[in-house]
Amino acid sequence: MVRLSFSPAPVHVRTARLVGVAVARRAGVRQGLLDEVRLAIGEACTRAVALHQQYNLSDPVRVEMSDSGTYAVRVVDRAPLEAGADLAALPPYELARESLSEDALTTGVGFALLAGFVDDLLVRPAEGGIGTEVRMVWPVGH
Repeated sequence: MVRLSFSPAPVHVRTARLVGVAVARRAGVRQGLLDEVRLAIGEACTRAVALHQQYNLSDPVRVEMSDSGTYAVRVVDRAPLEAGADLAALPPYELARESLSEDALTTGVGFALLAGFVDDLLVRPAEGGIGTEVRMVWPVGH
């Protein structure tokens, strides 16, 4: 298990992506999936950073990577649950509505992009009920 936590600044997203791809490669994720891993981790972390900034939270964004049987990545933010939970269920055409704020649009588009990158995606309330956990899983080859 690899654990990262970083202050909610966009500059740290690149580091999370680099570490995520390195762990995925070590875990045995197929070379052809590594770009998807990189993009998905970047999108999930960018979403978490945007939520922390929107709500003026200084709590760190947490990222956990596990390579036991599959390659699983969890990105956990500490924003209020209502910040992104409703947007996770919006169909893509709803995300294009002009009435959504820029922050809400960033969050919603993040979910739409993640769904395109990751076949096994789960978005749920974080443990303790504060924040959101985005869990992504990729197969590993043997």
